[in-house]
Amino acid sequence: MAQTAPPGGVVVVGGVNVDIGGRSYGPLVAADSNPGRVRLSVGGVGRNIAHNMALLGLSVEMLTAFGDDPQGQQILRSCRELGIGISQALHLPGESTSTYVYLTDPAGEMALAVSDMEICKKIDPAYLEENLKVLEQARVVVADANIPAESIVYLAEHCRVPLFCDPVSTAKAEKLRPVLSKIHTLKPNRIEAELLTGIQIRCPEDGAQAVKALLDRGVRRVFLSMGAQGAWAGEGDRLIMIPCIPGRMVNTTGCGDAFMAALVWAYLAGLDLEGAALAGLAAASIAIESPETINSLLSAELLKQRMKERML
Repeated sequence: MAQTAPPGGVVVVGGVNVDIGGRSYGPLVAADSNPGRVRLSVGGVGRNIAHNMALLGLSVEMLTAFGDDPQGQQILRSCRELGIGISQALHLPGESTSTYVYLTDPAGEMALAVSDMEICKKIDPAYLEENLKVLEQARVVVADANIPAESIVYLAEHCRVPLFCDPVSTAKAEKLRPVLSKIHTLKPNRIEAELLTGIQIRCPEDGAQAVKALLDRGVRRVFLSMGAQGAWAGEGDRLIMIPCIPGRMVNTTGCGDAFMAALVWAYLAGLDLEGAALAGLAAASIAIESPETINSLLSAELLKQRMKERML
């Protein structure tokens, strides 16, 4: 397998998937066919972060896995159109691409879902070992916790460049606990931070204590999303709370992915802790203005403009 990576770029190790969602026109009736609308979109935390970084002008390579089914072909086309490198991705004949199928009622409330992410187990240490040179050539490695726990350990032990981690969910955040001391940047939400620290976060002051606890365990930079309250950012002995940057609320899905992408952009741009936090919140405010998971209008120029407006 050829070992190529974007010089000075970012490598994302994580999941890609296709979302298939059905929204009924009327109340859902069990064991029956319900008239409604079905939409198909490309997603996955790792892929979404890579997508946002590509929009910000960063050079991105993905280490991931997908099948040779129609869903895999759609992911392949999407990544190529965006300029996301996938030359080292595992394209596995006979395997099913990670797929998320869900049903909602007319109001958009979830009724039922099935998640098939078995293929993510193929993103194992042996695969990462084959691509060690790709990882070594990056300026930053981003990992989402959809990959196996042993793969996260491998990255923590072998990455010589900063490792940025997204916990994904409380069920998967636990995988990060053994390697906290080797993570450069961690971006948990409130409940993920509660799981990793054991601190219940009921108010902003509790959030500050959770960030401090994560810093004490060796994480270099922590950005804790507090929802509508903004975000705590911590590095060393410094803790700062940055309020949310206003945006026209349309859809909150995907804000965390945009936030993480902006943190990587900010790091590569040499921004300090406050600048990185502002970048993350600015990206999130842009993300909420689109009905889609990713706002295609995101760009480095728009991000800097939104940050400037906040600082005025």
